[in-house]
Amino acid sequence: MMPLIRRMIALPRAVRHAVVMLADIFACLIAAWAAFSIRLGVTQVDFDDYVVISAYSLGCWTLASLIVRPYRSTVRYTGRHTIILVGRATIVMVALLAFVILLTQPAGVPRTLSILVPVLFFCFIATLRVVLSSLIQPYLEGRDSTSAPKRVIVYGAGSAMQQIAVAVGREPGLRLVGIIDHSGKEVGGLLEGVPIWHESDLEEVLAGANIDELFLANAEKGQRAKRRELLDRLRASGMRPHVRVLPSIADVAYDKVSVSDLRPIEIGDLLGRDPVEPVPELIGRNIMARRVLVTGAGGSIGSELCRQILHQSPAQLIIADQSEYALYAIDHELRDMARESGIKAEIVSELVDVANEHEVERLFSERQPQTIYHAAAYKHVPLVEANVAAGIRNNVTSTLYCALAAERHGTDRFILVSTDKAVRPTNVMGASKRVCEQIIQARAAVQDRTCFSAVRFGNVLGSSGSVVPRFREQIQHGGPVTITHRDVTRFFMTIPEAAQLVIQAGAMAEGGEIFLLDMGEPVRIADLARSLIELSGLEVRDELNPDGDIEIVEVGLRPGEKLYEELLINDAPLPTRHPRIVNAHEQRPEWRDIEQAIATLVPLIENNAHQDLVDWLKEQVEEFNHDRDRTEDDIAPPAMRNRARTR
Repeated sequence: MMPLIRRMIALPRAVRHAVVMLADIFACLIAAWAAFSIRLGVTQVDFDDYVVISAYSLGCWTLASLIVRPYRSTVRYTGRHTIILVGRATIVMVALLAFVILLTQPAGVPRTLSILVPVLFFCFIATLRVVLSSLIQPYLEGRDSTSAPKRVIVYGAGSAMQQIAVAVGREPGLRLVGIIDHSGKEVGGLLEGVPIWHESDLEEVLAGANIDELFLANAEKGQRAKRRELLDRLRASGMRPHVRVLPSIADVAYDKVSVSDLRPIEIGDLLGRDPVEPVPELIGRNIMARRVLVTGAGGSIGSELCRQILHQSPAQLIIADQSEYALYAIDHELRDMARESGIKAEIVSELVDVANEHEVERLFSERQPQTIYHAAAYKHVPLVEANVAAGIRNNVTSTLYCALAAERHGTDRFILVSTDKAVRPTNVMGASKRVCEQIIQARAAVQDRTCFSAVRFGNVLGSSGSVVPRFREQIQHGGPVTITHRDVTRFFMTIPEAAQLVIQAGAMAEGGEIFLLDMGEPVRIADLARSLIELSGLEVRDELNPDGDIEIVEVGLRPGEKLYEELLINDAPLPTRHPRIVNAHEQRPEWRDIEQAIATLVPLIENNAHQDLVDWLKEQVEEFNHDRDRTEDDIAPPAMRNRARTR
């Protein structure tokens, strides 16, 4: 038997499908004979009548297969959904066969055969698939697994949980030892011969099962907080399984859920809040059929803006960046995306330095953008601290030149991408971005031709310079994982969230607003590092666990770095149409003051006057408390400062 199975598996995929189809044809012929025998109570049937019902049945099954496509499922992974597909095709076959028999009314062929033949046929081919799968799977496991299979528990609910459990049961090198149903609906039952437990039994099941991996199949919306709670329970229990998670079930093709769809746990899963859902009517308002310019298009936020903008079918997407490689990469990606999706938008790439006034004027005069997303900026705090002139030139003057050019050329909307580091800044980068916000606010107050607004958000997961890729790299190399301070906290959001916020805020703007996202509670970087280590199946090495795998080391705050970040300068933000986006109600500067200050800025940049530039920022941003001027009390979070004052 095993040599035969081995030869079957070695056949090309098309040949294997042909073999299955031939087996189904044979099963259909047997079903037709059996149906006649059962219906008439004889073993000898009229040959002509048998040929008629066999031909009808095969023809109807062929049509049903073209409609339902049951052969798209792989026999060796036969499970509930494969049987459902075959069942659907059989139902279509019943309808077609009944119609043909009623239409032609062949003599000697009972009409009840329109039901009896498909039912028997379904039983035969379903049994055939289950038997073949049970024969093939053990061989594959023996061929592909050279070590003991990993013990797996699946945690989830509904269809996603069931599909993953079935897939694990058929995956070489894995052994399904338990299922946790957090909905409670299937508790006490069996799936793939494995008991289904209630989530309250999680710790007990984990302790007794000695598992290697935990697969999270809770893919429904609104499950991120639940996922975070589960991970906290794992940490508290001392268990260190390798955790993988199923993406949103909407992203997984029907009947194609497999172990390969699972991804490693990501830091976004630890935020304790679900992604902010976009408001559809806001996403395309300023994009569809318009000329849209994205500056800094090759960066983390700029490139995601381009992807989402392209899906809203602009008339022309103008992508601008001063990095040749970054511009080439996003240009290539967008053109592939447009071709695959059938999007007709024109994509124009502009290699340009938007901190150069003449280049900006040329760009705007040639392209005449109607909507601008200004994402070009230097954002890395230590680098800008060491290169003050370059940082201010790239951030402040680029915003100024683009804003003024937008007005001259009749741009409808200008949206500035800002940062939470602009709030009570302690570094040059944050202070320069606050000046950018002031420029936008001031221009909005003195003209109504262009609608200016800014969007402020926290750290973006996966962006260039994010701590998460650095932590992962350090873990892969055996550590240590380095953090700057054990009490550092940050607000986090995903790159798609950030891009959607920018697009939606621009659609809601009336002029001069600074929008920000409700990002939940801030995350301690030390906790983030610990979670990544533990979710990699490793242990933190510290005083309580000297035999752990990875050590977390404090290296001290970097120049300009704060222990915490804020999103508001003043309290009481104003609500907007979006339930998770608010408008920061902040004092708007006078344009004449900004204009006078800018006149003194350019010579300082040209002379690379480091300290004079810092002093210039202090004059423009009253709340700027530069790193070298701060005390320990200044860098503490507000709650800690308040406690210190009451002692």
